[in-house]
Amino acid sequence: MEQRPELSLPPLHAFAVLAEELHFGRAAARLGIAQPPLSQQIRRLEDKVGAPLLTRPPGPVALTPAGHALLPAARQALAALTEGLAAARAAATGRTGTLRLGFAASLALTLLPELLRTYLDHYPQVRLDIREMTTAPQLTALREGDLDVGLLREPPPDDPDLSFRTILTEPFVAVLPRAHPLAAHRTLTPDQLAEHPFVLLPREAGPGLHDRITDLCAPRVTQHATEWQTVCALVETGLGVSLAPASIRRIRLKGVAFRPLTGTNARTTVAVAWRGDDDSPLVANLLKTITHPG
Repeated sequence: MEQRPELSLPPLHAFAVLAEELHFGRAAARLGIAQPPLSQQIRRLEDKVGAPLLTRPPGPVALTPAGHALLPAARQALAALTEGLAAARAAATGRTGTLRLGFAASLALTLLPELLRTYLDHYPQVRLDIREMTTAPQLTALREGDLDVGLLREPPPDDPDLSFRTILTEPFVAVLPRAHPLAAHRTLTPDQLAEHPFVLLPREAGPGLHDRITDLCAPRVTQHATEWQTVCALVETGLGVSLAPASIRRIRLKGVAFRPLTGTNARTTVAVAWRGDDDSPLVANLLKTITHPG
């Protein structure tokens, strides 16, 4: 049997409109074309089907059995096209899709909750794949394409593959067991902490932040912990003291005291990071949310 060519969408659209109007003049006006081109489209469609789809004047325009059989498929094809175009536009403008976001755990205590609420208010159909990661793993995941955006501390000063934008700076605070003699002071200098055992993040977790802290007081590190929550827990047990970003004060442990630092203006930097050549609208929209949170 001879195979007939696939039906194209413009004639199907013309047929669907004519099937609703059952009047060539009204259908042509609705389509914004003259009546002869409409008739030509219907004729070409009938040639592909191999049968008349409508009866013609001088009698009333009506669907033939073939026309009745084709109409549901024509409407389904047109509806699928409309849905496909809407989905394509949504993806092209970053209103749908999956955004893979890394974040330093301490940022859950500061900007992360409000940032995510604002972003999802604007882009509710985007799926967020959120991953808690320290700085160094975030940088690796970004370079390897496993993350789209990172929220991290102390970005490297120069990276040929990544772009950074500072979004927050905050001072450091001393972290002490509440029973520690230094906890009796209202403020402390970094040098006062240096002679005591220290609990600190390992350098491989975040070299920039680690070096900022060790530059402040050359601490004698005796314990390491990957997350600030764990650092505070180890401090509470009396294993040492620490220096941490000020937002860590939101970790509430009864046996831990936080004290502001004097004698230094040092601050830690929080940045958003992304691949410099990434033109994803999902990334662009998140950066826009961070820049203009309202």
